[in-house]
Amino acid sequence: MGAATIAEALQRVTSVLSRRPETGLHDDAAATAHWQSGTRVIARHANGREMPTDMPGEFGGTGDQVSPGWLFRAGVASCAVTSIAMLAASEGIALDLLEARVDSKTDSRGMLGMTDADGTRVSAAPSNLQLKVRIGAKGVTAERLRALVKSGCGRSPIPSAVETALPLALHVSVIDS
Repeated sequence: MGAATIAEALQRVTSVLSRRPETGLHDDAAATAHWQSGTRVIARHANGREMPTDMPGEFGGTGDQVSPGWLFRAGVASCAVTSIAMLAASEGIALDLLEARVDSKTDSRGMLGMTDADGTRVSAAPSNLQLKVRIGAKGVTAERLRALVKSGCGRSPIPSAVETALPLALHVSVIDS
């Protein structure tokens, strides 16, 4: 889909949401994960699309699929790029290059429920999460492109959820076997 088509679609949606703001809030498509065996899990989208994950060999997996942590980082990067591209299209900026890379550090001890020497539990959460964006557009200043990236990331759902540390409500249903 070209930038003009995206810009037109965004104008239509903006027009509808300006008239009927209550239609902007909706339930997102659920992601359902089914354990297969070992550390292999199949994540399914509501449309039927499947994405297998597995852990590296060090954690008992096969390492032949992406890990859930990688999928998280890919989601942050993909969502940021999508939001930036949508904003560029709506502002008439023809991008030549747009790429995002998300890096983080993880202390594997957290996944194992281990503690530091002082008894403090090691967090399983990734740390030092970094979103690195490369962008280029002929005839557009570096300052303008930096502002575009900042604004695009500010309206990108997954990076925004990470930045605001979205609380996770945990619900457990125990099924008799």
